[in-house]
Amino acid sequence: MRYDLSIVASWIEPGSKVLDLGCGSGRLLHWLTTEKNVRGTGIEHEEDKVLRGIEKGLSILHGDINEEVRDYPDRHFDYVILSQTLQQVYDPARLIREMLRVGRRGIVSFPNFAYYRIRAQLLFRGRAPISRELPYEWYDTPNIRVITIRDFRRFCRREGFAIVDETAVRTPHHHEKGVLVHLLPNLLANYGMFLLGAGRDAEAAGGKMKRATAAPFPGGLSLPQA
Repeated sequence: MRYDLSIVASWIEPGSKVLDLGCGSGRLLHWLTTEKNVRGTGIEHEEDKVLRGIEKGLSILHGDINEEVRDYPDRHFDYVILSQTLQQVYDPARLIREMLRVGRRGIVSFPNFAYYRIRAQLLFRGRAPISRELPYEWYDTPNIRVITIRDFRRFCRREGFAIVDETAVRTPHHHEKGVLVHLLPNLLANYGMFLLGAGRDAEAAGGKMKRATAAPFPGGLSLPQA
């Protein structure tokens, strides 16, 4: 499995009920179902990917994630996943609020636009960056926004989303190997991953959850931001 997806999977408890938004052909859902006995559902807008997932025996709905997620009752899932799709979402705050309404926890991951190789393209070439993570020209990209790890922390603080856990990684695009980035993650990591809870969950936990006021990583480190 892809390295970034393996990090996401590590946050999910066995036997959980999971909703994967923009699940593609269901690679992550299939792994969670077979390896962690998860009861999984996916939503995907590309019909051919939906069909490939159904052929694997997965429950995948064909539709718009922004609309379909509204049909679920409160706390229907343990985890709601939005993996590598946030950059294509028109209203991120509303979608994440819906994720945290229908699920106890939300998991969000995205390519980090502040990665040093992307910065170097802007600095030395003076052109809109293209990378394996963001492989499109500016005029034909499905991505409507660019996101950095540092910006996402500020966004969570502003919207009242509690950061329960956070990880930054450097891994080749769609590769099964990679490394955790603990030092200067906003500069040296090409992916950011966040485990989120609603603000009231942080208050109920007595402030034990990590908040968006620092840069928390495994081991309790608060690290400088680049």
